[in-house]
Amino acid sequence: MSSSHIRFGVWALVHGSRAALQDPDEPYDASWARNRALVLEAERLGYDSVLVAQHTMNPHDENLDQLEAWSASAALAALTQRIEIIAAIKPYLYHPVVLAKMAQQIEHISGGRFAINLVNAWNRAELERAGIGFAEHDARYAYGREWISVVDALLRGERTRFHGQHFHIDDYQLRPADPFRSRPAVYVGGESEPARALVAEHGDVWFINGQPLDDVARLVADVAARPRPLGRAPLRFGLSAFVIAAGTDAAAQRHLEHLFALAAKDAPLREQQKANIDPRAVMFQTFARTPRVGSNGGTAAGLVGSYDTVARRIAAFHRAGIELFMLQFQPFEASMQAFADEVMPRVRALLDEEPREPGATLERAVLD
Repeated sequence: MSSSHIRFGVWALVHGSRAALQDPDEPYDASWARNRALVLEAERLGYDSVLVAQHTMNPHDENLDQLEAWSASAALAALTQRIEIIAAIKPYLYHPVVLAKMAQQIEHISGGRFAINLVNAWNRAELERAGIGFAEHDARYAYGREWISVVDALLRGERTRFHGQHFHIDDYQLRPADPFRSRPAVYVGGESEPARALVAEHGDVWFINGQPLDDVARLVADVAARPRPLGRAPLRFGLSAFVIAAGTDAAAQRHLEHLFALAAKDAPLREQQKANIDPRAVMFQTFARTPRVGSNGGTAAGLVGSYDTVARRIAAFHRAGIELFMLQFQPFEASMQAFADEVMPRVRALLDEEPREPGATLERAVLD
């Protein structure tokens, strides 16, 4: 069993429904009002984190609504009391000095509950049509490495000097410093070799897209074995997954088939989206291997079945090293509550039955 405390989070509905956009049981709604209510309810139900993905235009259809990640995260930080707020960031959209100052402010608003999710972008249209430009895959990661190097130092309150290919920072320091910890947590997404190297050097948690248990275990083992900067805490791991949990395996399978049928109606939008995807993005190569619904791997993680089945599978992922499960549902609000009521207690009961590793703790991990 993993020695880390298991955590559950939800994806904010920043661009509406996660599995199918034309669902009569979940009308399209990416509004601030819905997301505010959803996150407040998630906190009430005992979820630990919310991930607010960043897009400046809807990645499915530019005519559909899209929530703005950073202003929404600041507002959520002020409205909530306990839940961790994770805001995704695409480095090309913000200069690192500006972003670090924004992150530090949200950390203060939240009382030490804020985190950054560094992603290096896959949606070509979003950047090209803004005149920013969309660099080649490895070049984006080289840019992201410099970017997070600057952000990391600034968030630690260090007087920062950095001279690289992309950024030249002279004697910059942010005040007030973080009174809660050394800096907000840094989550990193992406499964390519540059992404793995980046998270080993700069990340606190690696987000893995939903995929089968054996594949996830291999990814965890690979990155966990990589050297970390001196004094940095061991890397932790998160998994994205779309959950369909019901009273029986058969009922869950019927709902999966229902969502597949609904998702088929979105085929023209999916084809449009494919034209904007960087073909070198490992995420989409992974997705092509397994039929699925949901984003970021969706149901490929196999969290489809009865409450007991899903609980057993989550426990198996946790034993393989997954600490945080970042979850999607549809219909979202009702399924989120059912998961909290039925699956969370089953998972914790399964894990409580197992012997703990020496020195294992249920305390939430903190940064160095």
